[in-house]
Amino acid sequence: MELATIFLLVFGLRFFPKSFAIELNNISDSRFLIDGDTLVSDTGIFELGFFPSGSSESRYLGIRYKKISVSTLVWVANREQPLDSTSALVLKIMEPGILVLFKNMSMIWSSNKTMESRNATAKLHDTGNLVLMDLDEKVLWQSFDYPTEHWLPGMKIGSDYSRGIEWHLSSWKSSQHPVVGEFTWGADIHGYPESKLKQGTRVILRGEPWRNQRFSRISEFNGNLTVTYNVIINQQEASFAYNLENSSTMSRITLSFSGKLESWMWVEAGMNWQLGASFSQDVCDTYNICSAYGSCIHNMTQQSCVCFDETRFVPRSKRGWEMADWSGGCVRRTQLECKNGSEIFIKYSNVKLPDTQSSWYNRSMNMQECEVECLKNCTCMAYANPDTGLGGRGCLLWFGDLLDASFLHGCGMRGKTRIKLNQ
Repeated sequence: MELATIFLLVFGLRFFPKSFAIELNNISDSRFLIDGDTLVSDTGIFELGFFPSGSSESRYLGIRYKKISVSTLVWVANREQPLDSTSALVLKIMEPGILVLFKNMSMIWSSNKTMESRNATAKLHDTGNLVLMDLDEKVLWQSFDYPTEHWLPGMKIGSDYSRGIEWHLSSWKSSQHPVVGEFTWGADIHGYPESKLKQGTRVILRGEPWRNQRFSRISEFNGNLTVTYNVIINQQEASFAYNLENSSTMSRITLSFSGKLESWMWVEAGMNWQLGASFSQDVCDTYNICSAYGSCIHNMTQQSCVCFDETRFVPRSKRGWEMADWSGGCVRRTQLECKNGSEIFIKYSNVKLPDTQSSWYNRSMNMQECEVECLKNCTCMAYANPDTGLGGRGCLLWFGDLLDASFLHGCGMRGKTRIKLNQ
């Protein structure tokens, strides 16, 4: 019976051309989305439908902004299987509660089967999240769990341990083709969580360790903008999201096909997207360019590396350093002895905290307890408070060499790291 229904629908689409489009507010087991129709969010901010990508003739089942003049896809379902204009297309809910995209009666894409429900409906929220839910509005599946190249307000980056889901961005192959490209932006949760940009398996850019934060900035076009960072770290998940206090501002972060992480704001007066920031701007942003205990210095003519503290650290290879080969990094002038009471900590302020891959953390310890914990282990090289939003609590310990740390000048996330040294 189910197959017969699809067949009749496809037959009708082929031989009776559609003369008008319908805007749906939901999809159910008896209400389908067919070519030309759209599923629209409650206040009409987003719409789901079959749309082209740029100047390409191929079309995709995707979500885009509805009320703006520039067609902007923020999520694509069938990234690897583009659709042509001559095919009969249907998106419907199949038992036991799965969204399925059909092309000429052949299944092209489907949502993951997470929980069974024979009375599921799908709605598009004003956040841009496509949600499949049961009669009790329990979420069975949602597009925010499967980001493409867009990071929207409220969308998480990280991992859901309980469901085995990883939230990360993946670039398009080109500006016209949503096929998965070579760049990803996601979480590294081997130690204290932080975000990393990768090309394949190679890290090319690292964000700071996650922290809850609220800050405001002035936009030339949108006035005062207040952004909040929201961090969740517990046994169920490790996630990082951002939100704008003014929900009417259209904002998005994208991972471009060339590997640039960029933030955009819609400017109504100019009827276009305004680039707010790019998170890969110069050589100094390159991951671990100065290696251990090195900091990258940028001036008008060139980039160069210096040791973290030239009174306490020296280049491992002085000749390499003079030839702009910083791969050896820096070493201590005096090696740690690790005798009882022989170590002290020197505080370095206004620094980009080091890579946390080889770290340990406790979100309830205070700084005094953190220092004592670091002194217990000779391989513990530094400690810091990873998140000032925890009210003075939080302990982050680094083990082994400190990598990708640098002094910050003028702007950026600020932190204080205490590095262990001999007295």
